[in-house]
Amino acid sequence: MSELTFEQMLEESLKTIHTGEVIEGTVIDVKPDEAILNIGYKSDGILTRYEYTNEPNVDLTTILNPGDKMEVKVLKVNDGEGQVLLTYKRLAADRGNKRIEEAYNNKEVLTAKVSQVLDGGLSVVVDEVRIFIPASLVSDVYEKDLNKYAGQDIEFVISEYNPKRRRYIGDRKQLIIAKKAEMQKELFAKISVGDVIEGTVKNVTDFGAFIDLGGVDGLLHISEMSWGRVENPKKVFKVGETLKVLIKDIDGTKVALSLKFDDSNPWKNASTKYAVGNEVTGKVARMTDFGAFVELEPGIDALLHVSQIAKEHIEKPSDVLSVGQEVTAKVVDFNEEGKKISLSVKALMIPETAKEAAPAAMVEDNDSDVVSVDIDAVIAKQEAEDAE
Repeated sequence: MSELTFEQMLEESLKTIHTGEVIEGTVIDVKPDEAILNIGYKSDGILTRYEYTNEPNVDLTTILNPGDKMEVKVLKVNDGEGQVLLTYKRLAADRGNKRIEEAYNNKEVLTAKVSQVLDGGLSVVVDEVRIFIPASLVSDVYEKDLNKYAGQDIEFVISEYNPKRRRYIGDRKQLIIAKKAEMQKELFAKISVGDVIEGTVKNVTDFGAFIDLGGVDGLLHISEMSWGRVENPKKVFKVGETLKVLIKDIDGTKVALSLKFDDSNPWKNASTKYAVGNEVTGKVARMTDFGAFVELEPGIDALLHVSQIAKEHIEKPSDVLSVGQEVTAKVVDFNEEGKKISLSVKALMIPETAKEAAPAAMVEDNDSDVVSVDIDAVIAKQEAEDAE
């Protein structure tokens, strides 16, 4: 019986490997683009960065170290140069497929970092399995720019699992909807009309602002933004700012908000400040053919009828007044219930003796210097014109 040579004995001591087999190896050298593993075979195994992960531009020296033990799959026993090609990502993908299948069946919520932002959605990787989240399933609202999600950890569920076609679809939208529904339920259980609550400006339009109250968006209409007049909400509020708002009304899931707090109501002390006979000063806020509306303070506008602007006849207010001009006049009518005030500049021009003789309420005629106007009728006319 012939004795075995050393080479033969060494070869017999080495294990046999096959393509597709899962084996354990030890890292003996690492370069940025490949690692060499001792796999107990006559040749060492080569693991390239492309077979380590699907992530682009990975430097293996930042991940692997000599001495590390890891399981790999044999991709090719002989690459033509006597080397064994190994893969880690395909082994991880095989195991990842099972992980994704379990998550799909159990409706498990997964968390992963967004690895790519694509034209039609987001791409994430879970255990080397690439999952696509379509733009329509990223959020419950339209997302114009998905780039803000780049590199972020997001939660989602698997809505479609098809390993044969390697089709794995994630859904973030349903989680957001479910979370908002729960937050909405909790919010409506604790709020009521008259409460003051903190919210965040979510969107600003020409007619108002939508405030996120935490699961519910409340509408702050332009008419409820201030006791004064707000011309352009976009110049007053910014998306993201925090506000304390008053809950004015709740209708189902609709919430109407207001910033008109009672303690800041300018009409509270108006009866004293703007009593009939008082001399007041304000700025012309707007004009019509029949008169000018003078802002005495934010939230209180008074009507200066065209007949009360001057002693002489004036065709229209814009002939002598301009918006923003300061005007001093006398209060000739005060209607607290209707929140209406009538002014007269002409009344300041009447001699004292005439003022004393003048009755409290006068009707316009050719011989009268001071005219009391039916302010309700005038403003009703203005409101009708505005409605048209």
